[in-house]
Amino acid sequence: MGTQGARVVMVAAIASGQGKTTITAALARRFRRSGQTVRVLKCGPDFIDPMLLERASGAPVHSLDLWMVGPELCRRRLACAAREADVVLIEGVMGLYDGKPSAADLAREFGIPVLAVIDAGAMAQTAGAVVLGLRDYGPVQLAGVVANRVGSEGHARMVAESLRDIPLLGTLPKQARRLPERHLGLVLPDEVGDIDAVLDALADELKFDDAAWDAMPPHSFDDSALPSAPISPLLAGKTVAIARDAAFCFLYPANLDTLRALGAQLAYFSPLADQPVPDGADAVYLPGGYPELHAETLAQAQHWQASIRAAHAAGRPILAECGGMMAVAESITDKDGHAWPMAGLLPGQVKMQGRLAGLGAQGMPTAAGVLRGHTFHYSRLETGTAAAAHAVKHPSGAEGEALYRSGSLTASYFHAFFASNPEAAAGLLLGAQA
Repeated sequence: MGTQGARVVMVAAIASGQGKTTITAALARRFRRSGQTVRVLKCGPDFIDPMLLERASGAPVHSLDLWMVGPELCRRRLACAAREADVVLIEGVMGLYDGKPSAADLAREFGIPVLAVIDAGAMAQTAGAVVLGLRDYGPVQLAGVVANRVGSEGHARMVAESLRDIPLLGTLPKQARRLPERHLGLVLPDEVGDIDAVLDALADELKFDDAAWDAMPPHSFDDSALPSAPISPLLAGKTVAIARDAAFCFLYPANLDTLRALGAQLAYFSPLADQPVPDGADAVYLPGGYPELHAETLAQAQHWQASIRAAHAAGRPILAECGGMMAVAESITDKDGHAWPMAGLLPGQVKMQGRLAGLGAQGMPTAAGVLRGHTFHYSRLETGTAAAAHAVKHPSGAEGEALYRSGSLTASYFHAFFASNPEAAAGLLLGAQA
């Protein structure tokens, strides 16, 4: 594997909800069970789909995005994946042409063929019109189609005939069990007791044209000409304590890699298990996740709460992103209207709501330049604390998420992608002011 490249496709669709993640997971598990090495990458900012795709493929899932990650790091990720694996699957984001930059932009930038997923559950021959439009609008190079929710062999034939010169590479029948979802996306893999059985069933149910797949030429990506940008060890000798459990699970693998490249030692702990901030930690990183689903447990976690208050009182830098910020506010009011007391480092109350409160790519200004990332949340913070800075929405340039400071605490709904500006990320964990 890797010497001649890998078979690479981007799994994309006309919209969210067509089954991209399901098909990508089924393919990853199917190829992996056949003895092939699989790498999956995710287009656009996302934490939840990559967890499932990691479970399906057996390897960490990195993000690709021409703006947030940048073309050079995207190329390095692709080159590394193609060297390591027999198969590289890239799950698209939203619809193929949605967003600036879009999944189609990424596919064209690197010459990646697209595997179009269509939900055929309520259509037959119209599938051809949808797929031809997907191919020609950009255009993009189309490797083939996988039809989801196919009712019968006759239904599959009608779909295949409608595609004209585009091959129908696979079909997946209507699933007896779907991957469960909640307000931010899929349910976390560890919350589904038989998730591996579900993934195996999807792989079993996927009918796939292996001969057509094997006939596809392998793909490689030349990253040899990219300039090497060494990262200064700004966090050398520092220990960064990172909350990591079901309530604090939104962590880009690239963020952890960047912290290590900056020289930091990483120490994980679980607020849900009422574990205190580790002794000797020089800084604390509280990533996003689902604290609202575990608010009662967090409210009762006295060791955790006392330790984060002590770290704050001692002036240790604390970076709290989205769910992390929620957990250090005064309280979280869940969707049932129950208010649960939190650590109280940031004056204000967090309240869950039924509609989306923030979504999209943003950049946060810092003393070391713009730190790129995104926002995605269903809660709002009611606080009298004035914002120390605001992120800027991409590409509109409009005002984005507020960044708050309270003593050594830096808190925001903004999720930072550390690799976009390692120096800025280090500054946040060294207590530098924006």
